[in-house]
Amino acid sequence: MKKTLLCTASVAVVTALFATACGSETTTTSADAVVVADAWVKASDTGMTGAFAEIENTGSDDVHIVGASSPSSASTELHEMVSAEGTSMVMQEMGDGLVVPAGTTHTLAPGGDHLMLMDLAEPLRPGSTVSFTLEFADGSTEEFTAQVRDFAGAQEEYVPADGAAHDG
Repeated sequence: MKKTLLCTASVAVVTALFATACGSETTTTSADAVVVADAWVKASDTGMTGAFAEIENTGSDDVHIVGASSPSSASTELHEMVSAEGTSMVMQEMGDGLVVPAGTTHTLAPGGDHLMLMDLAEPLRPGSTVSFTLEFADGSTEEFTAQVRDFAGAQEEYVPADGAAHDG
């Protein structure tokens, strides 16, 4: 009886230690801390268009979004609005990505920061959905979908790295 009790106790201790050790190795990635809500894309037949959303960082560390992609476009960029010499506000690619501080929500909105889909693969019609992948500095990724909507506003001017202006 003592031998069985000792064996049972030993198994319980080993199991508890193993569970504790396994639990302590859990690593939280930037993608684990991010919640994307209210995502939508401006309808467009060709060229480029913008995507918008609320990006909430529920974690205790800042998250750094370094890129985005979508099968709906040849290129997807993180864009910001800046004041350009001699013009009104223009959009351009973010040089170092987007940092969302811990415990905050960053809004991607028309006329502000947004995702830019360039060289659309096909027309984006109202009511359809577009899938996206956000890429973080720690190598993690977060996928989300956005509904395509009609939207007539935010006809910003885009200034790419080559310096030639284009309408968005």
